[in-house]
Amino acid sequence: MSRPPLRLGTRKSPMAMAQSGQVARLITERTGVSVELIGVTTFGDVTRAELAQIGGTGVFASALRENLLAGHVDLAVHSLKDLPVAPAPGLVLAAVPVREDPRDALAARDGAKFADLPAGATVGTGSPRRAAQLRLLRPDIRPVPVRGNAGTRLGKVESGELDAVLLASAGLARIGRLDAVTQIFEPEEMLPAPGQGALAVECRAGDTDLAGLLAQVDDRVSRAAVTAERAVLAGLAAGCSAPVGAYAAGTEILQLRAVVAALDGGSALRASATAPAVEAGRLGRDVAAELLRQGAAAYAAVSSEYISNGDDAS
Repeated sequence: MSRPPLRLGTRKSPMAMAQSGQVARLITERTGVSVELIGVTTFGDVTRAELAQIGGTGVFASALRENLLAGHVDLAVHSLKDLPVAPAPGLVLAAVPVREDPRDALAARDGAKFADLPAGATVGTGSPRRAAQLRLLRPDIRPVPVRGNAGTRLGKVESGELDAVLLASAGLARIGRLDAVTQIFEPEEMLPAPGQGALAVECRAGDTDLAGLLAQVDDRVSRAAVTAERAVLAGLAAGCSAPVGAYAAGTEILQLRAVVAALDGGSALRASATAPAVEAGRLGRDVAAELLRQGAAAYAAVSSEYISNGDDAS
């Protein structure tokens, strides 16, 4: 007898639906099991308050997790950078599919590159990490807080309200808006958020059959990289509340780089290290320890949980 369709819980934003549909198709392709999308509205989707005031990116994951634990859905898909680093009781990270482009993308008026923007140009972003690194690159640029989905943000550039916006390249690709990108920032210029570009597939911890099925869409290399990056964030959480960027690359050997930046862009602490991919968690903890040794705990700005805007293009 064939298995009934899996119920996949997802946020209702265009980007979330696109990435969840992508995972659903991958599951069906790899396992032969059909998947239906179940839209869930989260508090983070409906409030207009800034994320730092309402608890950080966890507000986007909580409703999905509640539906999952209650049995209303069988699995949930999140942008990995939206997930708090602390384990969720009763749930398991069953799969991290192949990671997409982790880099940040600039979408500016008239095809402008970052260097072309005039002094005092307004660049929309809701991310303290991006705002701080923008200021590090060009102190004369003025980051402006912005909320809304990627289409709304791009519209602020098209209308002339902003000179540019800074978004995640992967998210723009998922909604077919790479045409708006005028420049991609390499990690050497701007370190992405831990887990940026990656998706997380969660299911209930007790559903071992489903966890085994979902393991067929897990990518070992992507999981190791994001494990290292998120371990940096976890290691800093006890004493650091500044914008954090981290990026790991490699297959058998991972090279991890991380930054903790002052929100005003006046200074930043950086650390890097390498280790075997099987020791990804230790690698991240070691880099966090080095940042703390340099004084990262003194960089108080916003919650270290607040490293994105709940949408992979935000």
